[in-house]
Amino acid sequence: MLRVSNDYVEHEGREGVFEGLTQSVIDWADGFGLLGLAVVSATEAALQPVPPDFLVMPMSLGADSLLELLLIFAVATLSSVIGSLGGYAIGLYGGRPLLEKFAKPSASRRLEELSTRYGSSGVFLAALTPIPYKVLAWTAGAGRMDLRVFVAAGLFGRSLRFGLEVMVLGMWGEEFLGLLENPWFWLALGITSLVAFVPLSSWWYGLDPEPSTAEQE
Repeated sequence: MLRVSNDYVEHEGREGVFEGLTQSVIDWADGFGLLGLAVVSATEAALQPVPPDFLVMPMSLGADSLLELLLIFAVATLSSVIGSLGGYAIGLYGGRPLLEKFAKPSASRRLEELSTRYGSSGVFLAALTPIPYKVLAWTAGAGRMDLRVFVAAGLFGRSLRFGLEVMVLGMWGEEFLGLLENPWFWLALGITSLVAFVPLSSWWYGLDPEPSTAEQE
Protein backbone atom coordinates (compact mmCIF):
# COMPACT_ATOMS: atom_id res chain seq x y z
CA MET A 1 0.00 0.00 0.00
CA LEU A 2 1.30 3.43 -0.88
CA ARG A 3 1.97 5.44 2.28
CA VAL A 4 3.25 8.87 3.30
CA SER A 5 6.43 9.53 5.21
CA ASN A 6 5.93 11.41 8.50
CA ASP A 7 9.33 13.02 7.98
CA TYR A 8 8.02 14.64 4.81
CA VAL A 9 4.98 16.05 6.59
CA GLU A 10 7.06 17.40 9.45
CA HIS A 11 9.32 19.14 6.94
CA GLU A 12 6.56 20.46 4.70
CA GLY A 13 3.91 21.27 7.32
CA ARG A 14 2.96 24.91 7.80
CA GLU A 15 2.88 26.79 11.05
CA GLY A 16 -0.06 27.43 13.34
CA VAL A 17 -3.52 25.95 13.02
CA PHE A 18 -3.06 24.93 9.41
CA GLU A 19 0.00 22.88 10.35
CA GLY A 20 -1.98 21.00 12.99
CA LEU A 21 -4.87 20.39 10.61
CA THR A 22 -2.54 19.31 7.83
CA GLN A 23 -0.71 16.91 10.14
CA SER A 24 -3.99 15.40 11.35
CA VAL A 25 -5.35 14.91 7.84
CA ILE A 26 -2.11 13.41 6.51
CA ASP A 27 -1.72 11.13 9.54
CA TRP A 28 -5.22 9.82 8.91
CA ALA A 29 -4.73 9.41 5.15
CA ASP A 30 -1.35 7.71 5.70
CA GLY A 31 -3.07 4.53 6.79
CA PHE A 32 -5.31 4.26 3.73
CA GLY A 33 -2.94 4.70 0.77
CA LEU A 34 -4.74 5.54 -2.45
CA LEU A 35 -8.11 5.58 -0.69
CA GLY A 36 -6.83 8.25 1.67
CA LEU A 37 -5.52 10.23 -1.29
CA ALA A 38 -8.94 9.98 -2.96
CA VAL A 39 -10.75 11.25 0.13
CA VAL A 40 -8.36 14.17 0.67
CA SER A 41 -8.42 15.14 -3.01
CA ALA A 42 -12.22 15.07 -3.19
CA THR A 43 -12.88 16.89 0.06
CA GLU A 44 -10.26 19.57 -0.66
CA ALA A 45 -12.03 20.43 -3.91
CA ALA A 46 -15.32 20.87 -2.06
CA LEU A 47 -14.71 21.82 1.57
CA GLN A 48 -11.50 21.37 3.53
CA PRO A 49 -8.25 23.39 3.07
CA VAL A 50 -5.52 20.70 3.06
CA PRO A 51 -4.23 20.25 -0.52
CA PRO A 52 -3.70 16.73 -1.87
CA ASP A 53 -0.20 17.76 -2.97
CA PHE A 54 0.97 16.89 0.56
CA LEU A 55 0.11 13.29 -0.34
CA VAL A 56 0.82 13.26 -4.08
CA MET A 57 4.44 14.37 -3.75
CA PRO A 58 5.73 11.93 -1.11
CA MET A 59 3.72 9.07 -2.59
CA SER A 60 5.29 9.77 -5.98
CA LEU A 61 8.76 9.78 -4.45
CA GLY A 62 8.08 6.41 -2.84
CA ALA A 63 6.43 4.74 -5.84
CA ASP A 64 8.14 1.58 -7.08
CA SER A 65 6.70 1.33 -10.56
CA LEU A 66 5.15 3.25 -13.43
CA LEU A 67 1.80 1.65 -12.60
CA GLU A 68 1.88 3.11 -9.09
CA LEU A 69 2.68 6.55 -10.50
CA LEU A 70 -0.23 6.29 -12.93
CA LEU A 71 -2.55 5.25 -10.12
CA ILE A 72 -1.48 8.20 -7.97
CA PHE A 73 -2.06 10.57 -10.88
CA ALA A 74 -5.44 9.08 -11.79
CA VAL A 75 -6.77 8.93 -8.23
CA ALA A 76 -5.69 12.48 -7.37
CA THR A 77 -7.04 13.96 -10.60
CA LEU A 78 -10.36 12.15 -10.84
CA SER A 79 -11.13 12.44 -7.12
CA SER A 80 -10.42 16.16 -7.18
CA VAL A 81 -12.71 16.74 -10.15
CA ILE A 82 -15.45 14.59 -8.59
CA GLY A 83 -15.07 16.51 -5.34
CA SER A 84 -15.37 19.81 -7.18
CA LEU A 85 -18.85 18.71 -8.26
CA GLY A 86 -19.71 18.70 -4.57
CA GLY A 87 -18.35 22.23 -4.32
CA TYR A 88 -20.39 23.20 -7.38
CA ALA A 89 -23.53 21.77 -5.76
CA ILE A 90 -22.80 23.65 -2.54
CA GLY A 91 -22.59 26.89 -4.48
CA LEU A 92 -25.63 26.02 -6.57
CA TYR A 93 -27.87 25.49 -3.55
CA GLY A 94 -26.12 27.77 -1.07
CA GLY A 95 -25.78 30.70 -3.46
CA ARG A 96 -24.21 34.05 -2.63
CA PRO A 97 -25.06 33.87 1.13
CA LEU A 98 -22.69 30.90 1.36
CA LEU A 99 -19.89 32.80 -0.37
CA GLU A 100 -20.39 35.82 1.86
CA LYS A 101 -20.27 33.64 4.97
CA PHE A 102 -17.31 31.37 4.24
CA ALA A 103 -15.16 33.15 1.64
CA LYS A 104 -13.27 36.41 2.05
CA PRO A 105 -15.27 39.06 0.15
CA SER A 106 -12.32 40.21 -1.97
CA ALA A 107 -11.35 36.63 -2.89
CA SER A 108 -14.96 35.80 -3.73
CA ARG A 109 -15.27 38.85 -5.97
CA ARG A 110 -12.02 38.05 -7.76
CA LEU A 111 -12.98 34.43 -8.36
CA GLU A 112 -16.42 35.47 -9.58
CA GLU A 113 -14.78 37.93 -11.96
CA LEU A 114 -12.30 35.23 -12.99
CA SER A 115 -15.06 32.79 -13.93
CA THR A 116 -17.15 35.52 -15.58
CA ARG A 117 -14.33 37.10 -17.56
CA TYR A 118 -12.43 33.96 -18.54
CA GLY A 119 -15.03 31.19 -18.30
CA SER A 120 -13.45 27.76 -18.69
CA SER A 121 -9.97 29.32 -18.74
CA GLY A 122 -10.64 30.70 -15.26
CA VAL A 123 -11.59 27.26 -13.98
CA PHE A 124 -8.45 25.84 -15.61
CA LEU A 125 -6.27 28.43 -13.85
CA ALA A 126 -7.82 27.67 -10.47
CA ALA A 127 -7.41 23.93 -11.04
CA LEU A 128 -3.76 24.33 -12.02
CA THR A 129 -2.58 26.97 -9.52
CA PRO A 130 -2.83 27.58 -5.75
CA ILE A 131 -5.99 29.66 -6.32
CA PRO A 132 -8.59 28.05 -3.97
CA TYR A 133 -10.34 25.57 -6.25
CA LYS A 134 -13.22 24.89 -3.86
CA VAL A 135 -14.15 28.58 -3.65
CA LEU A 136 -14.17 28.80 -7.44
CA ALA A 137 -16.36 25.66 -7.48
CA TRP A 138 -18.76 27.39 -5.08
CA THR A 139 -18.68 30.50 -7.25
CA ALA A 140 -19.25 28.51 -10.43
CA GLY A 141 -22.21 26.75 -8.84
CA ALA A 142 -23.68 29.99 -7.51
CA GLY A 143 -23.34 31.52 -10.98
CA ARG A 144 -24.69 28.37 -12.64
CA MET A 145 -21.72 27.93 -14.96
CA ASP A 146 -22.23 25.27 -17.63
CA LEU A 147 -21.42 22.05 -15.78
CA ARG A 148 -19.75 20.40 -18.77
CA VAL A 149 -17.42 23.35 -19.22
CA PHE A 150 -16.64 23.40 -15.50
CA VAL A 151 -15.78 19.68 -15.43
CA ALA A 152 -13.72 19.75 -18.64
CA ALA A 153 -11.64 22.76 -17.54
CA GLY A 154 -11.13 21.29 -14.07
CA LEU A 155 -10.09 17.92 -15.47
CA PHE A 156 -7.56 19.56 -17.80
CA GLY A 157 -6.12 21.79 -15.08
CA ARG A 158 -5.95 19.11 -12.40
CA SER A 159 -4.37 16.66 -14.87
CA LEU A 160 -1.57 19.12 -15.61
CA ARG A 161 -1.03 20.01 -11.96
CA PHE A 162 -0.84 16.48 -10.57
CA GLY A 163 0.69 15.05 -13.74
CA LEU A 164 3.69 17.36 -13.48
CA GLU A 165 4.17 16.55 -9.80
CA VAL A 166 3.96 12.81 -10.37
CA MET A 167 6.22 12.87 -13.43
CA VAL A 168 8.96 15.05 -11.94
CA LEU A 169 9.09 13.38 -8.52
CA GLY A 170 8.34 9.85 -9.71
CA MET A 171 10.82 9.78 -12.58
CA TRP A 172 13.48 12.26 -11.48
CA GLY A 173 12.92 12.32 -7.72
CA GLU A 174 16.52 11.83 -6.64
CA GLU A 175 17.80 14.39 -9.12
CA PHE A 176 15.14 16.86 -8.02
CA LEU A 177 15.96 16.41 -4.33
CA GLY A 178 19.63 16.92 -5.17
CA LEU A 179 18.73 20.10 -7.00
CA LEU A 180 17.05 21.43 -3.87
CA GLU A 181 20.42 21.31 -2.11
CA ASN A 182 22.02 23.54 -4.73
CA PRO A 183 22.05 27.23 -3.61
CA TRP A 184 22.09 28.36 -7.26
CA PHE A 185 18.74 26.67 -7.78
CA TRP A 186 17.18 28.70 -4.97
CA LEU A 187 18.77 31.89 -6.29
CA ALA A 188 17.37 31.28 -9.76
CA LEU A 189 13.98 30.34 -8.31
CA GLY A 190 13.91 33.48 -6.18
CA ILE A 191 14.72 35.74 -9.13
CA THR A 192 12.15 34.03 -11.36
CA SER A 193 9.49 34.26 -8.65
CA LEU A 194 10.20 37.94 -8.11
CA VAL A 195 9.96 38.69 -11.83
CA ALA A 196 6.69 36.78 -12.13
CA PHE A 197 5.16 38.11 -8.92
CA VAL A 198 4.72 41.74 -9.95
CA PRO A 199 2.58 41.23 -13.09
CA LEU A 200 0.68 38.29 -11.57
CA SER A 201 -0.07 40.22 -8.41
CA SER A 202 -1.24 43.22 -10.42
CA TRP A 203 -3.48 40.96 -12.51
CA TRP A 204 -4.95 39.17 -9.45
CA TYR A 205 -5.73 42.35 -7.51
CA GLY A 206 -7.10 43.92 -10.67
CA LEU A 207 -9.78 41.22 -10.82
CA ASP A 208 -11.57 42.79 -7.86
CA PRO A 209 -14.30 45.04 -9.33
CA GLU A 210 -14.84 46.66 -5.92
CA PRO A 211 -11.37 47.17 -4.41
CA SER A 212 -11.38 48.25 -0.80
CA THR A 213 -8.41 49.64 1.10
CA ALA A 214 -10.03 48.42 4.30
CA GLU A 215 -9.55 44.77 3.34
CA GLN A 216 -6.20 43.29 4.17
CA GLU A 217 -5.06 40.40 2.07
